[in-house]
Amino acid sequence: MIVMGGIWTYFSISGVKLRRTVRGIKQQLGQVLEERYELINQSRIVKIWIQVDDKSDLPQSNGSRVMSQLRGRDTRSFSSYTLLTRRGLFHLGPSYISSGDPMGLFGRRIEVPASQTLLVLPYMVQLRHFPFPPGYLSGGKVLWRTTQEVTPHAAGVREYAPGDSLSRIHWPITARKDKFMVKEFDQDPQADVWIFLDAEKSVQAKINLPPQPRRVDRLWILGHKIQVKLPPDTFEYSVSAAASIANYFIKRGESVGLACAGQITTTLPAEKGERQLGKILETLAFMVSDGQLPLHGLVDNQIQHITRGSTVIIISTTQSNSLVVSVEKLIRKNIRPIMVLMDCETFGSEINKTELLQQFNEYFLTVILIRKDDDLKQYLENIQT
Repeated sequence: MIVMGGIWTYFSISGVKLRRTVRGIKQQLGQVLEERYELINQSRIVKIWIQVDDKSDLPQSNGSRVMSQLRGRDTRSFSSYTLLTRRGLFHLGPSYISSGDPMGLFGRRIEVPASQTLLVLPYMVQLRHFPFPPGYLSGGKVLWRTTQEVTPHAAGVREYAPGDSLSRIHWPITARKDKFMVKEFDQDPQADVWIFLDAEKSVQAKINLPPQPRRVDRLWILGHKIQVKLPPDTFEYSVSAAASIANYFIKRGESVGLACAGQITTTLPAEKGERQLGKILETLAFMVSDGQLPLHGLVDNQIQHITRGSTVIIISTTQSNSLVVSVEKLIRKNIRPIMVLMDCETFGSEINKTELLQQFNEYFLTVILIRKDDDLKQYLENIQT
């Protein structure tokens, strides 16, 4: 029996391959990740039972299954669905294939290394409008500087040079001068949007709750509407607010920059386009609240790089007077910031915010106060003072 059990165990998993595929290597928090597993039996021997164990670091991953009666030269497949509840980079694997003899005397296991990674981007809401100081965002100082991009601001014409696009040729002047002449353009008026994210570790607050696993499969998805509930953590709410605001302004065609002081100070210069949105979301996906630099220090370091007339959005949890000092410096530079504050009291902190809000009201600033379990879309679209 022992000899037969050992021989059976050896052949029970030989010739078996596991293929694991995923739709998209970038997903957003709150979406459902669909993975497909394929068990391929390359031998002629029937496999009575095979167990697949998913050991990836993705929270609540449920790719473990037990398959029976895998015939020779046959392929069996199944799909797993995982609700993404945490942002960051995760390895899709390793996976283990195990089997044994019918008597349960021996077992054999093979490791299938992880071949793909999944980047979970922050949760963001689609905003229809967002409050900003009138007269500051729509205008700006015109920089009389030529650019290679085509803008609505024509500066003049010059003689054609190798490498110039044929679409920039000014044909009437070319016909009159009897040589190719191309149009030159000035940069757009600068009205950048800067987002300052507070990542100081000492000012964050959160409520530690045990994980609540949720069963997700194809039938569950068809019968339920997925509702995203952010963890009770002030920094998670701040990251989602930053992602939503950046998405709103970039979709409007504005230049958006990001500054955050985590373990290292991260600064993304203000740019336009979907590529800039991708860089901001990827940066926020890896951001953690372990910084030592206070928010007013971050503002002091970056204020010299902000052009007059720009819009500054401060997303913070701190309730100290140092934040008021940073606001005063921005106001002296003709920049009236927009304050997006997390209510620490609802996240388990005992810090009183009343005095700070009164000081902001004296400066006639736009203040959006977000509490735990608040709807981000509703509160970011409405002015809360």
